[in-house]
Formats: sequence, C-alpha cells, structure tokens
Amino acid sequence: MLAYTVRRLLFSIPVLLVATFIMFVIVAVSGDPLAELRTKNPRPPEAVLRLAEDRLRLNDPLLERYWHWITGIFRGDFGPAVQGGGTLDIGSEIGHRALVTLRLVFFAMVLAAVLAIIVGVISARKQYTLVDYGFTFTGFLFLAMPTFWFAILLKEAAIWSNKRGWSSFKTIGESSPIVPPGLWPRITDTFNHMILPTVVLSLISYAAWSRFNRASMLEVLGSDYIRLARAKGISPRRVLIKHALRTALIPFVTVTALDIAAILGGAIITETIFQWKGMGDFLVRSIFNQDPYAILAWLLVSGTAVIVFNLIADLLYGVLDPRIRYE
Repeated sequence: MLAYTVRRLLFSIPVLLVATFIMFVIVAVSGDPLAELRTKNPRPPEAVLRLAEDRLRLNDPLLERYWHWITGIFRGDFGPAVQGGGTLDIGSEIGHRALVTLRLVFFAMVLAAVLAIIVGVISARKQYTLVDYGFTFTGFLFLAMPTFWFAILLKEAAIWSNKRGWSSFKTIGESSPIVPPGLWPRITDTFNHMILPTVVLSLISYAAWSRFNRASMLEVLGSDYIRLARAKGISPRRVLIKHALRTALIPFVTVTALDIAAILGGAIITETIFQWKGMGDFLVRSIFNQDPYAILAWLLVSGTAVIVFNLIADLLYGVLDPRIRYE
C-alpha cells in the first residue's frame, strides 16, 4: 500500500505543474490588469504606467513571468497584487480564506456522501416501492434546484423563522463580529454560521450522488457473486454491506472526487449569498479588480484541492479493492 501511495503521489506532482502553467497562460492572455489605470481621465503619466507594468512584470516574457511566479510560491510570495493599491498580501489573504472555504466544502462533502450512501442503499434495496419513489422524487427535486435559488430560499426562510423566535440560524458571515471568549463559544458560533451554507451545498450534491449510488448498488445486487453469497446462506445484512456496498462504492468514490470542482463552484455562489469572506468572495473581488496574481492564487488552491481529493480517491480504491494496489 505504501508503494501504491507513493506512486500516485509522484504522479500528481507533474499534473499540478502542468495545470499551473495552463492556468498562468490563460490568465495572462485574458486581459490587461492596468486597463482601468490606462483609461483614467486625466491619463496618468507614462512613468506611473511603466512603474506599474514593472511591478506586475508585464514587460517580461511569459515563461520568465511564470518562472518568477512558480518559484516565488515556494518562498511564500504569490506575486504583486492590484487590489489595495498593491499592498494586499495575497499569500496570507488566500490562506485565511482557504481555511474558511475548505471547511465548508469538507463538511458539505461528508454530509452529502453519508446521505447519498444511505439513501442509495435503501432505494436499491426497496426498488420500486413507495420508499424508493419518495427518495427518487426528493433527489430529482434537489437536483433541479439552482444553487443560488436554493441558498436564497433557505436564507429567507431562516430570517423569517428568526423574526418569530422559532430558530436562531446565522444568515450573514462565517462568524460573528464579537464572540465571547472561550473555545466553546467560538465553536458554537462557527457551527451556527455553517449550518445553512453546508445544508445548501450538501443537499445539491447529495441529489446526484444518491441516484448514482442507487444505480451502482442495483448493478452489484444483480451480479452472480451476490446471488452465490445468498445461496450459501450468508445473512442479507452482511451480503448488502460487506459484499455489495463495498464494490458499489468504487465508482461512487470516482464521482465524488470528480465533483469537487463543481462543489467549489457552488461554494462561490453560496458564500456570496451568505456573505462569507471566503475564497468565493476573494475570486469575485479579484476578477472585478482584474488582479491576475490573486486569480492565480485562487486557481492554484482550487486546483490543488481537486488533485488532493482525486489522490484520496485513488487511495480509497486500494482500500475498497486490494487488487488495485498491485496493478
């Protein structure tokens, strides 16, 4: 297993490097970060424009700019910023915001995966019953909901409920401006702010995953080795969990890992609705200000997250099916 893990890890490094180069080229040719400065009236002096170009390394060749950027990351330098008059520290800003977003994405994925596995197994076991039809209707209902609409609907419902004293859901920000001292008050405050955004992301993702897990379970339950296990007198619970579910989870893990990019995209919308100061807000501000190095920092963190989750999926393959470790 160790050799399999090291091999997959070494394979992920060149993938990440190629991804960073493609991202850098796309961002470099997507627009002029000094367009707003050049179109000001009155026009700034040429010396000011040249100084800004030198600071952003716009006059350097593309490969040289990429080399400065990628090597600077290992020193904690993510490049000069356009926002804040160039005083913004992109590294520290993206580090703080990444923790805010990744905790949301992590808990949403865990909740969605648990719900999808439970619902998928029950639906497959109760195929063509009222339970199956009910889960199918619920899954398609959440699948058809746009993320922004569901988030707004849930936020408005929470505000309406809070006004009547029926609940105390937090609807703005990832934390309160003033939190009482102590670990437990901070944990409680963070949890209350995470409930609604996590529910939005998890239910939207759970809908598709549960349908996929149901189809995978039905395929496995109809296979020959499952019928053989039943004929040998193995208990239905053991056949379902140890034999059928373990095999059905292999394609489910693949879909879950591939959907991490879509979940990050949904997190941008969710954070905007609930006014979180996470990576979603950082990306929107960076695009609005045409800040290339800030956009690259966001893409780097997101790309790394996608590769890490796919690496975890590769490792889970080896856990679910030991034969994969030796291929």
